[in-house]
Amino acid sequence: MKPPEADPDPARLRAAIRALVRRFAVSERADVACCGVTVAQAAALEALETEGPTRLGDLGRCLGIAPSTLTRNLARLEASGLVARETDALDARSFRVTLTGPGRKAARAVAAQEEDFAREVLQRVPAARRVLVLESLGELLAAVRAATESCCPGAFDHLMTGFESAGETRGAERDAGECGAACACAPAGRRGARR
Repeated sequence: MKPPEADPDPARLRAAIRALVRRFAVSERADVACCGVTVAQAAALEALETEGPTRLGDLGRCLGIAPSTLTRNLARLEASGLVARETDALDARSFRVTLTGPGRKAARAVAAQEEDFAREVLQRVPAARRVLVLESLGELLAAVRAATESCCPGAFDHLMTGFESAGETRGAERDAGECGAACACAPAGRRGARR
């Protein structure tokens, strides 16, 4: 007879989450390149591809980065001809950032590269466990959401706004009896994630 399993050590969970976050939270790093742009710039391109022309403040909130960091990244993207500024039709004192033709092409290249990376990660998981791993990640995110809500109501939804995975896992949360609202901004990033 197999002895009952002891509860796993919470420190293992924290260490695993930190490792995942560290791997995917490189969007703040200006020195990590992806498809000829930094990862932070790639996240901006993807957000603009998803959302269309966007005000600077909204884009910064969507990406979860400081305005000064965003301004520097956008200046480099603008100098490279990947984004342009256009006057905001609702507020002539403001502007929106939009992708140029080459910017749309770069955003699609970044998305394709991320899709290839996700495919490679899944292929490294034994085939018989792939669905279980994805379902377990959904369950883990639902548990994180519930634990976050118990101490900081509304914080989870605020923090997850702008992450594609949040929208994907909300269906699983609804199946578990929790409600979920649609994200206002849904680039991969993530972020943003990416990154």
